Amino acid sequence: MAAADQAYDDGGSGSGWVEFAAVVLFAVGFFRIITAIAYFSKSHKIDDLSAGLFSNHLWAWGVWDLIIAALAILAGLSLLGGGGFGRVIGYIWGVLVIVQSFVIVGYAPWYAALAITLGVLVIYGLASSPRQTPS
Repeated sequence: MAAADQAYDDGGSGSGWVEFAAVVLFAVGFFRIITAIAYFSKSHKIDDLSAGLFSNHLWAWGVWDLIIAALAILAGLSLLGGGGFGRVIGYIWGVLVIVQSFVIVGYAPWYAALAITLGVLVIYGLASSPRQTPS
């Protein structure tokens, strides 16, 4: 086997699903960083959030998004390193996305259907891939 092939050989035990889940969590994390910046800049494009958890305090929404971003990015790194933290956060994220999508399916059916599909794929990917210990 060539040296280049050995660098990518995982012994046949990996299927790429864990990496898929990590990429999804990275995408969520970086998107939440962008939305946090929008909250901090008090963008005029933000809808009325006065009925939300943090009322109309956009700085609190920004901090909330930064916390979610940090958890998602750390979970993605943990998944790539074979850690259990990433798996736990990945499962929680998948379940929350599915539940939220059922709540909003009447308002945005295509978005909800795509989000449910993505949540199911992440959960399937984590469940179907055996946990590997970091080497």
